[in-house]
Amino acid sequence: MPKNKGKGGKNRRRGKNENETEKRELVFKEDGQEYAQVTKMLGNGRLEAMCFDGTKRLCHIRGKLRKKVWINTGDIILVGLRDYQDAKADVILKYTPDEARNLKSYGEFPESVKISETVTFVDEGMDDDIEFDEMSDEESSEDDIDNI
Repeated sequence: MPKNKGKGGKNRRRGKNENETEKRELVFKEDGQEYAQVTKMLGNGRLEAMCFDGTKRLCHIRGKLRKKVWINTGDIILVGLRDYQDAKADVILKYTPDEARNLKSYGEFPESVKISETVTFVDEGMDDDIEFDEMSDEESSEDDIDNI
């Protein structure tokens, strides 16, 4: 019987995201491309997106992004338009919230676009100015009885 010499197949590398921390260059749209915001995930590598030219399109996530880049509703994406089907497009790139804010500041997006972002906890000293009223156990139990 041959011994197993490898460390597993392609599924071993699935959890790793090697180039996440690197800053990439901001990609602007070219001819035949449009910015869009995801409105609904349809499954099977497809989604519905509202393009910033005012058209709602059915988009297909290309194979390079399919299991490596996770796309959710509200994300800003770059889609490649099809010459022969105006109602369909292909997802080329997903923008991070920082990149989307930069594009909005450059005037690439309309002002009505809301950029969603996951909530991150800010510095520890943020809630130092919150004060709580101290109440002893006897007072709180008497107040509870009076309220009944």
